[in-house]
Amino acid sequence: MDEVLDTPLGEEIVRLHAEHNRYEEQLGELLQKPYLSAEEQLEEVRLKKLKLHAKDLIFALEHR
Repeated sequence: MDEVLDTPLGEEIVRLHAEHNRYEEQLGELLQKPYLSAEEQLEEVRLKKLKLHAKDLIFALEHR
């Protein structure tokens, strides 16, 4: 797997992992609030979808 990380494909996987982690952090911060406004609820859904999309892309790239 280490040799894969030195390729453009590997760089994309690393980038997607960072993106996924960023979404996870943003979601965690948002969910610390006891109550979410309507806008924040939409942001929660958006972040969950982005996080899942990044995860799906990582899986697809790793299993090529």
